[in-house]
Amino acid sequence: MSNRQFAILAAAGCLALVVLIVIALPLAFFLPGWLRAEAPETAVVAQATVAPQAIETQQAVPTFTPPAVAGQQPGGERPVQVLLGLQQQGTDLTQLYEQLSPGVVSIQVFAQRGGQVGEGAGSGFIIDEQGHIVTNNHVVAGAQQVTVIYHNGIEASAEVVGTDEDSDLAVIRVDPATFPEDVGPLPLADSDQVVPGEWVVAIGNPFGLGGSLTLGIVSATGRLIPSGATTFAIPQAIQTDAAINPGNSGGPLLNLDGEVIGVNAQIATGGGAANSGVGFAIPSNVVRRVAPSLIETGRYVWPWMGVEGTSVNLIIQQANDLETQQGAYVNRVVSGSPADQAGLQGSTGQTSIGGVPVPTGGDVVIAANGQQIRDFADLLVSTAFGSPGDEVELTIIRDGQQITETVTLAARGGRQQG
Repeated sequence: MSNRQFAILAAAGCLALVVLIVIALPLAFFLPGWLRAEAPETAVVAQATVAPQAIETQQAVPTFTPPAVAGQQPGGERPVQVLLGLQQQGTDLTQLYEQLSPGVVSIQVFAQRGGQVGEGAGSGFIIDEQGHIVTNNHVVAGAQQVTVIYHNGIEASAEVVGTDEDSDLAVIRVDPATFPEDVGPLPLADSDQVVPGEWVVAIGNPFGLGGSLTLGIVSATGRLIPSGATTFAIPQAIQTDAAINPGNSGGPLLNLDGEVIGVNAQIATGGGAANSGVGFAIPSNVVRRVAPSLIETGRYVWPWMGVEGTSVNLIIQQANDLETQQGAYVNRVVSGSPADQAGLQGSTGQTSIGGVPVPTGGDVVIAANGQQIRDFADLLVSTAFGSPGDEVELTIIRDGQQITETVTLAARGGRQQG
């Protein structure tokens, strides 16, 4: 082969190589992309066909987004203590779960309600070495048979020791000899110290899946929630976005120090049946007051003032010519109640503001025993955390004048008014 022929052949080879690089490599790059786009679609279809319920379960997760970490590579693993931020450095949820889950139980109930016998499920937690377990009243209401299931699957029969419809709390008891070796009581926190933004965990038996752990934050404190069985409200409830679902009722809401801050009781569902990120727990300080009495006497006696009303808002302020929007407006005083005996006054008329009827003439409570009353919830708290026989000095605005009235609280008894 001559030098001229060799040079022509070499040039042709180089040209072919250039064509290969320019055309073939991009095709090689994009072709796997087309294939990858088909694979997830096929996988999703298969998952939906085999187990569609798994998709629904995966949607019930806490609503927080972990904060970005400086220097963290996208998609890299991050340790739990970094996920939780600086609030609890070094907290490991696996260790926390191992520590707390033995104190939480699943509860299976056979109950008669409305003339029919049915099966229900809930949660609870151990509060002492004598076998007492706190749960919700609505979990064990009408119970004919109660079974406790420990974290290791061992079952034990339980008896209902006491119930309180007004707080939706109940205490049941098992023979402590049935406790597995690692089972023990969970400590109660001071729920007055709980603030929004704290990380919390819930452990319970959602949908019969015992020992489930969910993570979230305290969304708000001081909520009023209905008891469900009476017309009285439960004060100081804790709102959380930790996933709470049917079956979590009665289980603990805990801080990252392993203390119970509340008893999971209710969820706001928007018409559905599963968690939507708005759950409520009965505060631990209510448990402190109620549980010992349920253990000792089987019941708890709440104090009662006998008023119904609302918080002072803009239209209440305008209709009643009030200087501020602070205070509890008394719309009705129950006849014969402590408030009635003390001379409190409810609405005497009404007016219309923007076509909305607004009550007028009722007392506005602005302080109780010298403590400011900002809204109607504050007035309920000042009553609920007292005792029958306590005297409460109320500072009231009536007809534009500030006066004081002293109310002697009585036991609620069978009354269903506020």
